[in-house]
Amino acid sequence: MALNIADLVEHVVDLVPERAAVICGQRTVTYAELDERANRLANHLAAQGVGPGDHVGVHSRNSIEMVESMLAAYKLRAVAININYRYTRPELRYVFDNSDLVALIHERRYAPLVADVLPEVPALRHVIYTEDGTNENVSYPAVEYEAALAAASPARDFPERSPDDIYILYTGGTTGHPKGVLWRQEDVWRVLGGGIDFLTGVPVEDEWQQARQGQAYGLVRLCAPPMIHGAAQWGVFGALFTGSTVVLLPRFEADEIWQAVQQHKVQVMMIVGDAMARPLIESYRDGDYDASSLAAISSSAALFSKAVKEEYIAAFPNVVITDAIGASETGFTGIGVVQSGAPQSGGPRVKADPDSIVLGDDGKPAPVGVIGKLARGGHVPLGYYKDEAKTAALFAEVDGKRYAVPGDFARLEEDGTVTLLGRGNMCVNTAGEKVFPEEVEGVLKSHPDVFDALVLGVPDDRLGQRVAAVVQARPGRTVSYDELDSHVRQQIAGYKVPRSIWLVDEISRLPSGKPDYRWAQQLVAEQAPTVEVQTTAGLGGSHAHGTV
Repeated sequence: MALNIADLVEHVVDLVPERAAVICGQRTVTYAELDERANRLANHLAAQGVGPGDHVGVHSRNSIEMVESMLAAYKLRAVAININYRYTRPELRYVFDNSDLVALIHERRYAPLVADVLPEVPALRHVIYTEDGTNENVSYPAVEYEAALAAASPARDFPERSPDDIYILYTGGTTGHPKGVLWRQEDVWRVLGGGIDFLTGVPVEDEWQQARQGQAYGLVRLCAPPMIHGAAQWGVFGALFTGSTVVLLPRFEADEIWQAVQQHKVQVMMIVGDAMARPLIESYRDGDYDASSLAAISSSAALFSKAVKEEYIAAFPNVVITDAIGASETGFTGIGVVQSGAPQSGGPRVKADPDSIVLGDDGKPAPVGVIGKLARGGHVPLGYYKDEAKTAALFAEVDGKRYAVPGDFARLEEDGTVTLLGRGNMCVNTAGEKVFPEEVEGVLKSHPDVFDALVLGVPDDRLGQRVAAVVQARPGRTVSYDELDSHVRQQIAGYKVPRSIWLVDEISRLPSGKPDYRWAQQLVAEQAPTVEVQTTAGLGGSHAHGTV
């Protein structure tokens, strides 16, 4: 079977060529137009020597051109490389070099950065830029995107592709250098593109099943996160595989999201946790938007806290709201339907994928109630690009089966569900107790005067680490430390309560909505906390007074 990203999209093109495929701003392309434009770009790249296995960088915000560029690479059996548009010069140079780019497609706004980096990556031999309304000087040899398409053939006459063709996703680099997660295309499609049904765990029958399912009727799906991240890429690809219409915005603006929902009668909206969910729900309450078309809201890839979930249930009582978990190294690992009054168990509680288990410290499946590491078997990645040591550390063998274990802590519950607790490398070890930042962040954000929060560990002479929090208050509000401390202690154990708090005007997050822990770590290293509690003999510590 042709279980390949390009083939799966082409199947839909052949069934519903005149249906709208992608909408971004005031532009719309049909499936036939999307296919023809991607064919032209692929033929242009092929004429420049780009072929199977070559790496093509895509340095762009959400746009129709970004979707076309990724499809064009896959049509050639080349590999699209996602380039984070927030990268500084050193980060950009690292990814350009580490990913072995031979071609680059970028928005014109990034020309100054590209100009700085190009001389240091001689293997990158061909550059294309897309117009984006800016006038940045393109000072190096490059071809304008539409000119490249106009001069190339629209024919879809590419060699046969393979399920073994490669897909690479560079991680966000929240705590260190980005890593390229290396997948076979069939495997990543199975776990992220709907090749295995997310709810039932049943594999699709053949390569045409998704296209056939969408032939009679396609949904309108809005993808709010940026496609530089995997969750958004697969939200878009999965929609295209099923004949849906994808709605994109170049940047996340809550009011513009609701305007797009109203204008395009969006039925499914994909978001990333509280970072998107909270400003969206507040914008919805403050505005006058018609969201009656919405049937489903899906959050994934970041904390979707209980307090914010309850706001969505109240605002959209007839909408199915789901919270999914997964990672770049595992793909989808579980999904849960959000319900009012659901007990708080420390993190998202989901029905796990059949190939997912929780591993204990002994490397065996952990019993109910014991914290271990979430692992996925079956369709797993090949490893990390050009990093044999980290690849070896990623995998574990259990009863003769290979599992990817990226480091997420989880707990198996009595009813067979799994609670995701948090990333192991951000776990705070305070006096021998493990504290997972996501749990504490969710409780902090349930305080009515707190808009956003990040939790991390800072050094402590007595405890090893103390729990610290960076807090953003709601506009025009202040937070009494005593009130916040009391609020938190009513919901979690004393050793999890933040002892150092930094008040900031705005918390920095990655474009995906995920926490920017490097920013938080730099902040706490350079600035004294707004409030700090000195530890005493008991783990509860003493109370500080005042306002944060």
